[in-house]
Amino acid sequence: MIVKYGGNAMKSVALRRAVAGEIAALRGTQPVVVVHGGGPVIERELAARGLPSAFRDGLRVTTPDAMDVVEMALCQLNKQLSQEVGGAVGLMGRDSDLLVAEVLDPALGRVGRVTGVNAALLRTLLGAGITPVVGCVAVGPDGGALNVNADTAAGAVAGALGHGIVFLTDVDGVYRAYPDPASLTPHLTRAGAEAGIAEGWIAGGMIPKVRAALVALDAGAPFAVIASGMTAGVLAAAARGEAGTRITP
Repeated sequence: MIVKYGGNAMKSVALRRAVAGEIAALRGTQPVVVVHGGGPVIERELAARGLPSAFRDGLRVTTPDAMDVVEMALCQLNKQLSQEVGGAVGLMGRDSDLLVAEVLDPALGRVGRVTGVNAALLRTLLGAGITPVVGCVAVGPDGGALNVNADTAAGAVAGALGHGIVFLTDVDGVYRAYPDPASLTPHLTRAGAEAGIAEGWIAGGMIPKVRAALVALDAGAPFAVIASGMTAGVLAAAARGEAGTRITP
């Protein structure tokens, strides 16, 4: 199982450690790869250095100075998460060309789109019983670091390994009429997800999550689940198809 973890699902140390415990428990039933972002941590470090934080179409505008801070913040978080999960090794995308990317849009600065995943490295670690914890910094064509959206990075990893993926977020899944709990959708096909975006009931911050799920399916993942990382036991339930919204081809 690929677990995308970050953002609002790691706002507090207590919550982060609870999720790490669930990842460790899930690993007892199947191999796990964790791919993480760290928006709140990055925001804090940028502010501490007086660097601006701007977004365009949901992506962080990343100057070279900001890229240095992003990589530093994610590296530190990466090691903390690895320690909390236990039996894990923390990697950034620049390690052994784990994530290779191209520049997405020069107007965004050092923001990348993943073009390659070193799946052999991940399979080697999994075969040795080690959980890879991957930070979403990739290596660019010039050998430098590129900031990669964690959702799309996780989708690329899921596709490369051909395994299902769970996107942990701060809502229980995809709603047809948010926040009405009765409108939570347990299952969507690709066609249903695309229709939801076109019709407007999949909107706002849920759109990039759903699009990342569809990218994962395109790359070869058999399914993607969008679920709340703030709910106890969600990973085990998602693995059984009993939590969140499951999106399939």
